[in-house]
Amino acid sequence: MSLQSPLAKVRGLGSARQGSHHWWMQRLSALILIPLCLWFVFSILQLMNMDYAAVRLWMSDPIATVFLVIMLIALYYHAYLGVQVVIEDYIDSEWQKIVSLLLVKFLAVFSGAIAIYSVLKVSLGT
Repeated sequence: MSLQSPLAKVRGLGSARQGSHHWWMQRLSALILIPLCLWFVFSILQLMNMDYAAVRLWMSDPIATVFLVIMLIALYYHAYLGVQVVIEDYIDSEWQKIVSLLLVKFLAVFSGAIAIYSVLKVSLGT
């Protein structure tokens, strides 16, 4: 039996007023990813038997480069949002939750930056 009032039990456990924004951002990133992933798969199927020079020529097209960069940004952002929800829902310890969220954010930004740098390096030919 607890001597706390019902309000004291739930204080700090309620809505942080971020849930709907998070939900909308995940849906928006998924909506952006649908046509971009279809375009990417279709393009890869056409390039499957090509050599590096042909793929590099395809990537040097500004539209392909922009689409790839947008796809990578949306992909890493969408993945980060999904993993964030899993961490917030299933990790009970506050310090483990904070460390996990920071680690996931760092990995998403770092690996996304490497992926975008790689696309730009190949497409710009440097």
